[in-house]
Formats: sequence, C-alpha cells, structure tokens
Amino acid sequence: MRSDSIVFAVAGMCFGVILGWVIGVQQAGLRPAAALTAAVPAGEGTGAARQAPSLDEARVQSLMTVIKNDPENAGAAVELANTYFDAEQYADAITWYEESLRLDPSNPDASTDLGVSYYYSGLTDRALEQFEVSLAIDPGHTKTMLNQGIVLAFGRQDLAGAQAAWEGVVALAPDSPQGQAASRALEGITAAGHGAAVPGG
Repeated sequence: MRSDSIVFAVAGMCFGVILGWVIGVQQAGLRPAAALTAAVPAGEGTGAARQAPSLDEARVQSLMTVIKNDPENAGAAVELANTYFDAEQYADAITWYEESLRLDPSNPDASTDLGVSYYYSGLTDRALEQFEVSLAIDPGHTKTMLNQGIVLAFGRQDLAGAQAAWEGVVALAPDSPQGQAASRALEGITAAGHGAAVPGG
C-alpha cells in the first residue's frame, strides 16, 4: 500500500532543500508524493495542480460487503482504510483506521497509518499523539519513528526532535529502507547547518 512507501518518497528528495524550507527558506517547488501536504500551505510551492488518485470503488464495495457480513473483521477495516488512503481521502481513511484499531488495538502499522492520515488532514498534534500510541505497542517500530521525525520537522519545525527520532531509526535498523531514509534526513539536517541540537544534548 502507498502509506508504507510514502515516507520513502520523502527520503528520495533533497532533504537539505526541504529542511531549508523548514528553517525559513522558501521551498523551491518540490512536492513529494504527499509528505509535504500538511507542511506547505495549499497552493504554495506545489507547481501545477495535481489530481488526486481515483478511488477504487469496486474494492470499497467488496470490502464493505465483507465488513457487513463480519463486522468484527479488523483486517477488512484496515484494507478499506488503505483504499481510502491511497485515494487521498483521509477523512474516510481515518474513520476506518480508527475502527480497525477499535477491533484490534495491537496493530502498530494501522496506528501509524492513522497518524499519517491525521497529519495529511492538518492535525499535527493528533498525528504525534498517535505515533506515541504506535510506539507504546512496539517501541522499535521504525516506520513510526521515521514518520514521527517527518512530522516533527515539517509540522512542528522541531529539527532537534526530528533528529532524535531519525537517529533512533538508524540505531535500530541502519541497513533497512527506514534506516537509509533516516540517514538521508540526518544528512539534510547537517547540510542545512542544524546538525547537533538533540534534546538533552
């Protein structure tokens, strides 16, 4: 699903340029797949208008049928949330991620995707709170930590907090896709001249 790869799209961008925007330099027309949706005000720095992906209506109907016949099916609720997420219909994605977590509160992936959906809906504080829920479920969940760093950087302009989150990812899984993405992010912070300010450091 796209929500698994969304942070990696950010990792492929020039973190120095993006973090420069966070620091105060106008972001120069770059727009990763969705990662700066909540960081850059609508219509600014996005270039030409981009059409949202279309909703897979047949999949929605199929999953709705499954859920109607089995209301306790957390997996179907997650898949439905993912389908709405992929179409960038975040309000509906939030509804179904929340439902899936009501049915199965031990799923850190669904919890993190819910946090990402909050962020894309402009709810930075709720996103960060949800990431804390994910980390309570799985303290070593690197996908959560990577997203946490992105939201701290772009939603809060908290580069020290973002750096700490990304350093945690690198410490846990340096060779994983998440670890490589976090390493690029840390290089961007260093290139932007803000490399040593870790909370408590």
